[in-house]
Amino acid sequence: MKEAEKKFSIFPPMQYKNTVFTSLFNDKVRLLELYNAIEGTNYTDPNSININTLQDVLIMGKINDVSFTIDNKLVVLIEHQSSINENMPLRCLLYVARIYERMTSGKAIYRERLIKIPTPEFIVLYNGIDEYPNEKTLKLSDAFEIQGKETTLELVVKIFNINKGHNPSIEQNSQTLNGYSTFIDKVREFEKEDTLENAVRKAVSYCIENGILRDYLERNKSEVINMLFTEFNMDDALAVREEEGFERGISQGISQGISQGISQGISQGISQGLQKGLQALLDVGLSMSEAKKKLGLS
Repeated sequence: MKEAEKKFSIFPPMQYKNTVFTSLFNDKVRLLELYNAIEGTNYTDPNSININTLQDVLIMGKINDVSFTIDNKLVVLIEHQSSINENMPLRCLLYVARIYERMTSGKAIYRERLIKIPTPEFIVLYNGIDEYPNEKTLKLSDAFEIQGKETTLELVVKIFNINKGHNPSIEQNSQTLNGYSTFIDKVREFEKEDTLENAVRKAVSYCIENGILRDYLERNKSEVINMLFTEFNMDDALAVREEEGFERGISQGISQGISQGISQGISQGISQGLQKGLQALLDVGLSMSEAKKKLGLS
């Protein structure tokens, strides 16, 4: 692999580790069960799946996606525990472009003969704490500057809420996903009264005692505890970074706005300050709607 490819990432360089989700579903039998449950298919041969996850090209800042091909389809499956990012279609576009690039072996795309590529599907499994509908669709075209015109490029991301009580048909048809959702739910329940580390350990013990993901957790107990503890801490770190960016953006924006307001008028200066504050929030990863909400703008 080329050095440039090794460094490629949708997020700034950090020390990334697999999540419990990818560890659990990086198994063809479990992955086939999950895909059948989501799409209502009835594939039976686990060997029909070819897992091709790119661990050097990240969508969410941590390795919590599983990419695979099945029946001439390229499926990008992502687990998402924080608030759904409205830029998910754009991130998926960058991700799938790199997968297709590797599939077509570089110079092959310059041949005259048409190169067939697997049809893409993008699926997000939402497991966060915020209220979210059972199902939702995000489209790349929603981000286009010009709306209302027929587009020549589209990418659709299907989002399913996998928290307990949502999408019961998927849980019923995927015992592994049902167990995983219960495990995460128990971690959050125990964390309300204890430290994160103890909450993870209690959740592991609870699931093993109640036959939930028992074989997987018994074989990988210490690894699971380490992965989930690291994963939840990373979520907290990203949240803190966002909050710090928000406060810094407000401070810088208002400061610059007031300075300019002295010579250009208070009204214009405050307006420019808010604009700079808005841009600062966008630069740290907030969506336009989130940034406007933070600033109290319409």
